[in-house]
Amino acid sequence: MLYVGVDFHKKYSHITEMDERGTISRQFRLSNERESLIQYVDYLPSHSGVAVEATYNWYYFYKLLEGHDIDVSLAHPAKTKAIASARIMNDKISSTILADLLRTNYLPTAYIPPREVRDTREVLRSRAFLVAMRTRLKNRVHAILSKNGLESPYTDIFGKKSLKWLKGLELRPCYRQPLDSYIRLADSFGKETELITQTIQSLAIESPQARLLDTHPGISYYSALLIATEIGTIDRFPTHGQLCSYAGLVPSVHSSGGKTRLGSITKQGSKWLRWILIECSSHAARGSARYKSLYARVAYRHGKAVARVAVARSMLRVMYYMLKYNRPFQEHPVLGGLQLAPWGHNL
Repeated sequence: MLYVGVDFHKKYSHITEMDERGTISRQFRLSNERESLIQYVDYLPSHSGVAVEATYNWYYFYKLLEGHDIDVSLAHPAKTKAIASARIMNDKISSTILADLLRTNYLPTAYIPPREVRDTREVLRSRAFLVAMRTRLKNRVHAILSKNGLESPYTDIFGKKSLKWLKGLELRPCYRQPLDSYIRLADSFGKETELITQTIQSLAIESPQARLLDTHPGISYYSALLIATEIGTIDRFPTHGQLCSYAGLVPSVHSSGGKTRLGSITKQGSKWLRWILIECSSHAARGSARYKSLYARVAYRHGKAVARVAVARSMLRVMYYMLKYNRPFQEHPVLGGLQLAPWGHNL
């Protein structure tokens, strides 16, 4: 069997081929042009093992390998570095390490979602990008108003009444021109967001997991679909604690000299899952007695930011059992300070 380590970059890849005994048969640099990659993929023998690190552009190389009789492993960057750190590191050494870890079955792998899940993720993240860009435009408009000693009397700076007010302002040309430009851009971003939102609504209706999560307080069709796609198959998480760890919502642990101290959350794993849960935590606290009580208790002792994280973590625990047992959200009262998750699981 052939074991292949691929150190994939933007314009080229460094490849190491190794046999079952660990003997290197070839090491070379390969152009990332489509024709070169396709030619190399066609050359690989059946049942070859390929290890590629989860860099930002791993999707492209993985798509070329799909459909071939090749075992592809996506290396977890942080864990791979922890196992095989070296004082001197270059492309040649990196590809060799990947091939050797794959051969010895010590390669820490990352989850590879199915193609339909990856496609849905792209749509969701495209909408998040459009919304973020429109928010940046709002901030620029507020900055222009602030420089002119003005404050909008409207909550939504790009609402109909606010736009009419903005267009009627008498400003110097150095402010008037960029303000008009921001208004036009915001309108364009708004229209594109509406189009992609329609697609997301259709995808959410077709997803049983998203429809189930939509019954949870504070969760809309968008957040439900995003959470469902980021989690993937719930069976890959044996416990709710591992799911919370995957979202980076668990506290870091520092232990030394027999003393253990809990720090801030790890922020490792899916940043999108962590982001959407924290964004929805305030809405959940307003829509559910269980989360309202938790938020108030933690905010009193540690502040609002920590309280939102605590609610987000509790939400994810509940969602774990919702997906695992395929049941909608059930509100339970707070009994003696103990919150009960659905179906008798203590939180």
